[in-house]
Amino acid sequence: MRHAHGSVTVFRMKKLTRLTIAGALLALGLGPAAAPALAATQPAATAPGAQTLNGTLPDGATWKIEVPANWNGTLFLYSHGYVTPGSANPATDAGDPLTAAAMLAQGFALAGSSYATTGWAIQQALPDQISTLDIFDSQVGQPQQTIAWGHSLGGIITAGLIQTFPSRFSGALPMCGVLSGGVATWNTALDGAFAFQQLIDPAVQIVNITVPPTNPTANLQGAEAAAAAAQATPQGQARLALTAALGDTPGWFTPLSPEPAAKDFTSQEANQFKWESQVDFPFAFFLRAELEGRAGGNPSWNTGVDYVRDLRKSSDFGEVKALYKAAGLSLRKDLETLNHAARISANPASVSYLEQNITFDGTLPGPVLTMHTTGDGLVVNQNEQAYASVVRRAGDPALLRQIFVHRAGHCAFTPAETVTAAHVLLQRLSTGKWDDRALRPANLNTAAAALESSLNVFFSGGQLVPTPPAFVTFHPTQYLRPFDRLMTH
Repeated sequence: MRHAHGSVTVFRMKKLTRLTIAGALLALGLGPAAAPALAATQPAATAPGAQTLNGTLPDGATWKIEVPANWNGTLFLYSHGYVTPGSANPATDAGDPLTAAAMLAQGFALAGSSYATTGWAIQQALPDQISTLDIFDSQVGQPQQTIAWGHSLGGIITAGLIQTFPSRFSGALPMCGVLSGGVATWNTALDGAFAFQQLIDPAVQIVNITVPPTNPTANLQGAEAAAAAAQATPQGQARLALTAALGDTPGWFTPLSPEPAAKDFTSQEANQFKWESQVDFPFAFFLRAELEGRAGGNPSWNTGVDYVRDLRKSSDFGEVKALYKAAGLSLRKDLETLNHAARISANPASVSYLEQNITFDGTLPGPVLTMHTTGDGLVVNQNEQAYASVVRRAGDPALLRQIFVHRAGHCAFTPAETVTAAHVLLQRLSTGKWDDRALRPANLNTAAAALESSLNVFFSGGQLVPTPPAFVTFHPTQYLRPFDRLMTH
């Protein structure tokens, strides 16, 4: 889930090998290099007099530190997103070069590590990021304040850092983060995969993907072929919409495109098909194998799940009902099929691994500002509701604020939106209280628009496109399958 500003246009995977899967994830900003397109069109993220340090940790992870000549004493520790196994994994200290250059020019130091492994690398990321902080302290000096920030998988790592090492951080900015936690995320992925298996492709393997004779690449190939066939019929489209609805997948796919109308269910389903076939299925039917290898087995379950109830809570419920009716299918019968099908149990030791890497208890060491696009189909915006819920139950709601950008895409922020969010968090740290006026979408948009025009851009169609900020008032619906540490104690 590595982020790259603007690089969220995805393409159809024609050959589902490891390399093409990596390429598809890279096109989403999930792959081996952060912001490759922007990096190719912009100068290196340095400022006059900046000091750049690099090195390698004992476990093999690399680290990068940049300190401007006018360092103001604040350090931003960046956590990058998911890197597909087998892909390059360089140390990264910001989400994209434009944001990095702006932050350095304003006097902020940047740091980040590669993590020692790829994939669901939270187990390695947490200590590697702390080791990078230790190196900063010894080679540069102890910061006056340290802010954790990161995108996608780096968002869950950011939240995990402040929960696990609260004394090391003043605040945090998780962006497009997997903030429902590891267990909930993979349980939700299982729900959609289970519906797909039961209603569309009985041959697909949805857990224990590395157990012979299942081959993860062939497993994904089969799922992709079955999805393409289903998309060719109204009945298949209705069932794909049901699969998408169990994960609250939005019906909006392409950044900078207008959002489909509320009742344009045909366009919404077509966009969900793109999310599923090009983005979500690689995780559900291929990359789950990497997680199961780490966890020593399957960490997900659907025992006790009532799919009738979950669908009714889904933001996509109306769409599913309409498409089933148009296709002449019985939604009731398909839901009965799901509820009466043999269920999947988890390996307890694997669940424990995923709880540790990581599940949230809601405690915050300082102010936290989260940011999410409303049309994110990989890490859906309901992750923010799940995080806010556990923070509220833990008693820290005053420390948390959440802002949203009205745009399709995963981590599809402009550099101006990112810098503006960082400024709001910095103001909270400086004054000791949130400026709720500054957090209003209209004022966030004014602040972002006032930044350099070079930051109000989005990479689309092979070029940087001037893009106005799009902060919006938004309230996510309830996360369908929550799981946090307060639920287990």
